[in-house]
Amino acid sequence: MDYKLVLDVIVAILLAATITYAVMLNGRLVQLRKNRDELAKLVSTFNEATARAEASIPKLKKAAEDAGSTLQERVEKAHALRDDLAFMIERADSMANRLEGTVRDARTQPKPSPLPTSRPAARPGQPPAGPAAIQDDDLDDDRSEAERELLRALQSVR
Repeated sequence: MDYKLVLDVIVAILLAATITYAVMLNGRLVQLRKNRDELAKLVSTFNEATARAEASIPKLKKAAEDAGSTLQERVEKAHALRDDLAFMIERADSMANRLEGTVRDARTQPKPSPLPTSRPAARPGQPPAGPAAIQDDDLDDDRSEAERELLRALQSVR
């Protein structure tokens, strides 16, 4: 056999393998180009989303600052109200102690004998008339309206 024929057969086989490999490579290149276009679209969309996010950051900062200042104002008002309530509670305690002392003193003092008077008898549910009853005229002007109402309520309980 002729060595030229053997060499031609080997070259033909190698050419067939090269053609097959070139077809496969071409298919992969087409797929890569297609994916590259999709990747470019994805990068473009990502850039747009990033730009929108960056644009919204100052708005979010402003909203957070506004919410923080509003919350701080409310906290300060709450502290002021807490202090006012604490003062009112202390004041009410001292008034209650003073009132309790007054009631205790009034109960321990001997009651004078009833003198016939022209005053009508007290109806049920009304405070008793007489020297033991605290009259509105007897209430000091330096007492607050709440103290006067408390004294009236205590009178009606007797």
